[in-house]
Amino acid sequence: MTLRETAYAKINLALHVRRRRDDGYHELETLFAFVDAGDELSASTAQADSLRVVGEFGGALDDPFGNIVAKALHSLPHGAGWAVTLEKNLPVAAGLGGGSADAGAIFRMVHDSHGLPEDWHARAAKLGADVPACVESVACIGRGTGTELEPIANELAGTPVLLVNPRIPLATGPVFKAWDGVDRGALEGENLRQMTLGGRNDLEAPALTLVPEIGDVLAALARTGAWLTRMSGSGATCFALYDTADRRDAAQAAMRAGWWSLAGALR
Repeated sequence: MTLRETAYAKINLALHVRRRRDDGYHELETLFAFVDAGDELSASTAQADSLRVVGEFGGALDDPFGNIVAKALHSLPHGAGWAVTLEKNLPVAAGLGGGSADAGAIFRMVHDSHGLPEDWHARAAKLGADVPACVESVACIGRGTGTELEPIANELAGTPVLLVNPRIPLATGPVFKAWDGVDRGALEGENLRQMTLGGRNDLEAPALTLVPEIGDVLAALARTGAWLTRMSGSGATCFALYDTADRRDAAQAAMRAGWWSLAGALR
């Protein structure tokens, strides 16, 4: 048995923080979307489960056996042991749901080989708020903490997208802690494009106070002819959407040396 799966990079086309809940989490409304590239996972049959991490950002995972990929594998019945290799191409703590996307890829691999248990959504949600959306890896609306998913027609599929990160990790907790607590309103619009254009990322302002370089990335992307530029998740990755792949590729070539970037298309 050899299974292969891409852990598609997650972006938030919009992320509205509505309130802080009594349990300490935040009530959200978000538009999840996924890029057609990301980390790569493979698995082969073994006597026991194991995880090997390689790739540009593999060194950032200092405890691979305690990370979310191992936890995802442990949470699902999958027969014999799996020897998993994770090629970590996405930066860590970057607002791209990297770990959640990796876990989602494990769920899809188990689905293809053994089928998922009926309570897979609850098992995914226990691993992280973004994991249920990453299992499906299709555009959707997330509510609650992000685990309550609502399907939406995806007229943006195929849209050229550029991801750019200043190579500065940014943990989610401090960004939420720096949010000013102001409810700026719900998602509005009749379709995904309207909701995206009319939306915002309420974590952008607090993230900028922690990593001002995010502003440099957004300014650079704003000069490239994109029809939308925004920060993803809690940062520090920003994205830009384009009408053509040529314009996206020219934008990537114009980015500052040393920044990480990924060119792709929305799934």
